[in-house]
Amino acid sequence: MSETTHDGGVAVSDAPSPDEGLTPAELAAKYGLAVSGARPGLREYIRQLWGRRHFILAFSRAKLTAQYSQAKLGQLWQVATPLLNAGVYYLIFGLILKASRGLPQETYIPFLVTGVFVFTFTQSSVMAGVRAISGNLGLVRALHFPRASLPISFALQQLQQLLYSMIVLFAVVVAFGTYPRLSWLLIVPVLVLQVLFNTGLALVVARLGAKTPDLAQLMPFVLRTWMYASGVMFSIHNMLAGRSEWVTRLLQVNPAAVYMDLARFSLIRGYGAENLPPHVWAIALFWAVVVFVGGFVYFWKAEERYGRG
Repeated sequence: MSETTHDGGVAVSDAPSPDEGLTPAELAAKYGLAVSGARPGLREYIRQLWGRRHFILAFSRAKLTAQYSQAKLGQLWQVATPLLNAGVYYLIFGLILKASRGLPQETYIPFLVTGVFVFTFTQSSVMAGVRAISGNLGLVRALHFPRASLPISFALQQLQQLLYSMIVLFAVVVAFGTYPRLSWLLIVPVLVLQVLFNTGLALVVARLGAKTPDLAQLMPFVLRTWMYASGVMFSIHNMLAGRSEWVTRLLQVNPAAVYMDLARFSLIRGYGAENLPPHVWAIALFWAVVVFVGGFVYFWKAEERYGRG
C-alpha cells in the first residue's frame, strides 16, 4: 500500500497482517498449534501408556536391581527384610503379648509371615508411589511421556520383589505342616486383585505427593496405623470375638485385611473360611476395581501439572 507525502514523494506502508485481530486461541487453531504437555483424552492416554509398556517394565526392573546395589547381600534383602520384620513381630506379639489367640503355633507363624509379606507389598507400593513424581522431577521435566508410567512401574517393582519373597513364604508354610494343594492356586487371583488395588493407590498418592512432597514424611505413620488395624499380627475374627459385630466387620472389609486373609485362606491349612467376612471375593474385586479405576482417572486429571511450578 502506498500514499503521497506532502513533498510529492511516495511512501510505502506495510500491508495489514492477515492475523491482525485474531485471539491467541484462534491463532493456535489456524496454525495447528497445541499447548505443550497438554493432557490427552483418556483413551489416547491409555494408548500412550500401552506404547510405553516396555519402558515401564524396564524401569521397574532397573529400580529393583539398584535398590540394594550398595548392600553386600544385595537382592537377598528383598526377602530378608520382611522375614526379619516377621521375626520381630512374632517375638513381641506372638510370645510376649500372646496375639496368637485362637490359633495354634503351627498356624500362627505362617499366618504372621503371610500377613507381613502381603501387607509389606501394599506398604512399599504406597511409599514408592508417593515419591514417584516428586522424586523423579528431572526425568519428568526432561522427557515427554505419560506420567502414570512412573507410579505404575514402581507398583510393578514391588510386585517383583514380592514374587521373590513368595518362595520363602511357601517354604515357611510347608515347614509348619501345610503342603501344596489346589487351594494354593487361589493365590494367583488374590495377587492380581492386590496389584490392581496397589497400583490405583500408588497413582492417588503420586498425585498428592507431587503437590505436597511432605506427604512422604507423614505416610509412614498412616501406614503403621493401617497395619495395626488390619490384623497383620492377630486374627481380627478371634481377637474381637464377643465384641460389637459391626466393628469386626468394618475391620475385616478393610482392603489390606481382605487381601491378607484371602492369601492366608489360600495357603494355610488351619485358616478356614470362618475367619473371612461374607462375600469376601466380591469385596476384594470391589476394592481392586474402584481404587484402580478411580486412582487412574484421578492421576490423569492432573497430567499437565506434573513437574511444573
